[in-house]
Amino acid sequence: QVQLVESGGGLVQPGGSLRLSCAASGSSFSIVFMAWYRQAPGKQRELVARITSSGSTNYADSVKGRFTISRDNAKNTVFLQMNSLKPEDTAVYYCHAVAVVNTIPSNYWGQGTQVTVSS
Repeated sequence: QVQLVESGGGLVQPGGSLRLSCAASGSSFSIVFMAWYRQAPGKQRELVARITSSGSTNYADSVKGRFTISRDNAKNTVFLQMNSLKPEDTAVYYCHAVAVVNTIPSNYWGQGTQVTVSS
């Protein structure tokens, strides 16, 4: 099993910045890729950004140029730097990982962290 623990959410004014972190822990696992999703009230969960083990990234159009995903492979940690935040970025942000445990790939999710952009 793999556990994902997120941190870094909070309340920020429009135009501000936040940095989310997600640390993966467990025994004998290998991360394939990690990602951040978000879910706003009344909306479906959507992909925000994804990063592979080799460092390839992709972003939702709505966050391109404002958000940056990065990872520390040695610490199995992924980060999401969010700049120029807008009220429409308000959501619960979830960390997601695909990891291989005993040759079996599985999906893992964090508990979510609230990001609120408001003046």
